Amino acid sequence: MQRVLSVLVENESGVLTRIAGLFSRRGYNIESLTVGPTENPSFSRMTITTNNVVTEQITKQLHKLINVIRITDLSETGFVDRELALIKVTSNPSTRSEIIQIADLFRGRIVDVSEDTLIVEVTGDEEKINAIVHLLSKFGLKEVARTGRVALARGVRIDATNVKQKGVPLRMVTSN
Repeated sequence: MQRVLSVLVENESGVLTRIAGLFSRRGYNIESLTVGPTENPSFSRMTITTNNVVTEQITKQLHKLINVIRITDLSETGFVDRELALIKVTSNPSTRSEIIQIADLFRGRIVDVSEDTLIVEVTGDEEKINAIVHLLSKFGLKEVARTGRVALARGVRIDATNVKQKGVPLRMVTSN
């Protein structure tokens, strides 16, 4: 069972290395990892997907790291997640229109065209990305690049603008 953790951290060098090292030292695998700044440039949000069911132990270990502000196990709440994929597909004049139709069905778009390939850009949940990759594989996949999950909890968001140091409670803001 996949677990999705949202980790709010200080936006400083070395934080990613420390968190990845924590997983590695304990023998836990990270299935996907995305990191980006939040609305407050002092903080970054990490979305970590793992197959480990011992998230309680992982969470306790992450809280010990000084740069970690807040950890939310999104698997226990409702959340919205998306992935971005770029898929380079072999194409020729006879298959090009079918590939474009498949991309359109998945609300993807063609971002590059050459004589013998097309690059399709598509966003969606993991199942959607897997489905379009599967359908396009019959044409011959040259390359596939995926971002990994980006996720947020539904309904309530964490406002990180007033956080000054570890241990200060984050203000909860309900969305309408």
